[in-house]
Amino acid sequence: MKKFAAPMLAIALTASAASAGGPVVVAEEPTPVVEAAAPRSGWIVPVVVGAIILCAVACD
Repeated sequence: MKKFAAPMLAIALTASAASAGGPVVVAEEPTPVVEAAAPRSGWIVPVVVGAIILCAVACD
């Protein structure tokens, strides 16, 4: 029984260590696309300039 158990124990220990973990699959993530947002304050500057001109004309 010992002649049979010792080789089987050695095979069992090496087989479990050899197949432990499995393959490692590394998948690359796509690079994110960064887009500049449109400025939301595009109407503020003309309104302020118009208000200043209107005030300059009215206060004259």
